[in-house]
Amino acid sequence: MPKGHAEIFAGNCGFSTQVEAEMQGKVCQLSITSECKAITRLAENLPEVNPYQEISFRRALPQTYEKSIEYCSHAACPVPSGIIKAVEIAAGLALPTNVTIKLSKGD
Repeated sequence: MPKGHAEIFAGNCGFSTQVEAEMQGKVCQLSITSECKAITRLAENLPEVNPYQEISFRRALPQTYEKSIEYCSHAACPVPSGIIKAVEIAAGLALPTNVTIKLSKGD
């Protein structure tokens, strides 16, 4: 079965999260482990997703974001996006290319 993996270091909070995504038929099974209690609760309530519903905002809010709103209070948390990226890889909808956000106070 195709798999996707994401290692996410969330930043100032110092928490790390590991995401394993594996296709099982038309759904993607998720295994998420995190040092963050909010993400752990999210993981408990997000065991699988439909990859085609996760990759676009045009149909509806992806289930990953729906559950993130419920369990994660920090809107800038990169974990939900990382979960979706792992799902895309497992479903063959994206290549496993690293994503980078560089932050600074500016000049």
